[in-house]
Amino acid sequence: MNEVEMEKTRRGEQRRRKGLSVFRLKVIGAIFMALNVASVAILPTLVGDPSQDMAALTAVVLCAAASWIAVPIYSWLLFDGYRHTHNAWAYGLRLLVVAVVSEVPYDLIMTGKPFSLSVQNPVFGLLIALVVLALVDWLAKKYHGAFRWTLTVLVIIAGLLWDLLLHVGVDQRVLYTGVLTLSFVMVFYFLNARENSMMFTAGLLGAVMCITPAIGVAFLHYRNGEQDFKQPWTKWAFYVIYPVLLVFGALVAA
Repeated sequence: MNEVEMEKTRRGEQRRRKGLSVFRLKVIGAIFMALNVASVAILPTLVGDPSQDMAALTAVVLCAAASWIAVPIYSWLLFDGYRHTHNAWAYGLRLLVVAVVSEVPYDLIMTGKPFSLSVQNPVFGLLIALVVLALVDWLAKKYHGAFRWTLTVLVIIAGLLWDLLLHVGVDQRVLYTGVLTLSFVMVFYFLNARENSMMFTAGLLGAVMCITPAIGVAFLHYRNGEQDFKQPWTKWAFYVIYPVLLVFGALVAA
């Protein structure tokens, strides 16, 4: 390797170190996810009833809109986790456990009831996206041509319908985060080999869907592909953050 190649390699390594690792993306996603809980459970306690006060309503809506930055980040983390996992079933089981544990405090925050079918927490959106992703990937390996694409379209439509019918992650009655999560995951899956096209399409999707998700796509543009987990337990901590935030929000809102 000559000096020019060594310098290029060194610069590439520096850029990767300066970029956003999986750990950093998860931290960023968790911060914006916390804003979602704050917009529903904490801000109304601090600034007043949004249905009665315009300033309070503005604060809540802005906080909720900022939280949507997390949607493409978690969608990418799901896709990236799927393609690197050694056991998709175990991955799905972990998401299912988090979704089930999160549902009671989520329902309390959103509806005031410990159980409600009117809305489901967004972790179910990640779980549905994972199932669709696994099926679409299996079809790509099993079949070819028009038959494969017909089945693929049907699977994606079925996933979108599940998100819509179950009201997965409906936020402020404006954004269906479950639908958006699945849409982002499919963009990442089909365009992953073409970075520029993938980022442009995801950014356009985020901009159309209330603008702020496009900011989350901008964060993804600076990812470096490294895991960067200093301790093994930190991987598991991120599964606990969301239900803990919901329990805290439910206690504040009670």
